[in-house]
Amino acid sequence: MKKSSKMSKLSMVISAALISSTLALTVAPAHANWPVQVEGQKMPSLAPMLEGVTPAVVSISVKGTHKVSQQNVPDAFKFFFGNKGQNQPQQRPFRGLGSGVIIDGDEGYIVTNNHVIENADEILITLKDGRQLEAKKLGSDAKSDIALLQIKADNLSEIKLADSDNLRVGDFTVAIGSPFGLGQTVTSGIVSALGRSNLNIEHYEDFIQTDAAINSGNSGGALVNLRGELIGINTAILGPGGGNVGIGFAIPSNMMHNLVKQIIEFGEVHRGILGVSGRSVNSEIAKAMELETNQGGFIEQVMQNSAADEAGIKAGDVIVAVNGKKIKSFFELRAKIGSIGANKKVKLTVIRDGDEEVFTVKLKQDQSADIAAVSIHRMLDGAKLENDAKKQVIIIEDVADSSPAQIAGLQAGDIITGVNRSRIKDIAQLRDYLKDKTGVLALNIVRDNQAQYIMIR
Repeated sequence: MKKSSKMSKLSMVISAALISSTLALTVAPAHANWPVQVEGQKMPSLAPMLEGVTPAVVSISVKGTHKVSQQNVPDAFKFFFGNKGQNQPQQRPFRGLGSGVIIDGDEGYIVTNNHVIENADEILITLKDGRQLEAKKLGSDAKSDIALLQIKADNLSEIKLADSDNLRVGDFTVAIGSPFGLGQTVTSGIVSALGRSNLNIEHYEDFIQTDAAINSGNSGGALVNLRGELIGINTAILGPGGGNVGIGFAIPSNMMHNLVKQIIEFGEVHRGILGVSGRSVNSEIAKAMELETNQGGFIEQVMQNSAADEAGIKAGDVIVAVNGKKIKSFFELRAKIGSIGANKKVKLTVIRDGDEEVFTVKLKQDQSADIAAVSIHRMLDGAKLENDAKKQVIIIEDVADSSPAQIAGLQAGDIITGVNRSRIKDIAQLRDYLKDKTGVLALNIVRDNQAQYIMIR
């Protein structure tokens, strides 16, 4: 009886405890605010991480002019846009807003989208602490929608870069930017998809898709992980009327970093190219070609003497990984290769006749990039230029026949050391020097170990 009585009392105590716990659980949600602590532990919050990250995200405002065609203007109104009967494009002023991310506080480097600052005559940066500074454009790449700016200021915060190749669908994301000019705003979500391409948003697409709210003005802002590391540059949204519906796109941080390194070194992007054409593998192609994979880039043609040709890539190969990272489509392959600089080596994982092989390929420079690279100034058109970082000079590797560069007297093998007695160390510095120059220029070169001048009018 005593034992039974003790058990009965113990049961009553346990029941009372359970009832008490149940009451506590049902009563808690009735409070208007979440408690600061639960059982002595602080509630999880993004605030500590954001306090360290948000000073590295800036607001950008731009002013400039762009050309507006009169072709669609009724004749009765053309008088107000210029001489009647003329369809000459007119310069119209514009203003714009966007966001940017400080990636190097010491150098004052800010990354944003090219479309944010395109055609801008004035770029004004507003820091989180209220400071406003004019920015200088160091270079941009319209095909990937990346631009690099620079400001001069003390005590700049910078953001740490993450390896975006390690992202997984479902990872938490935080978007930081200045939507609609409201000022810095933070939204959160997850990685909804990876490797988004063929969206016709940019020329080279390998987007991170996120449901973190991204709106107009967020362009160029930061997409970060829960450690406060940059995983992407917010770029575009997909939705009716340009509003957020939970489908936003960001350029991966690795892709951005590859492009920015080239802009810093050359003043522009020297895009690498494989020299292949193809399409994305799907179930139909996999069945027709008896492939064991439904993803990757199927190679239809390899250009003669291209980087792929020299490495041994063949038509019929399926490229399934770049530098050990899997790819899903030909578009993703194109985007990843397109962000890697010319003359860089990459490892391509290829499926051939059912077997997996790895090829090391040294990328050549995209011909379209060559055209952009030599258009520094009219006198340099047709000259292929390369930096010699060790000697801090510019080497003319080749000069096209009948080109302005050849007419000016430049030859392959010439070494450019200066302009008008000013020392020039690299292509970016040369571009900056020639940008606003007019009249006669004396190009300092070394030819056959002898210094000389070439006068350009």
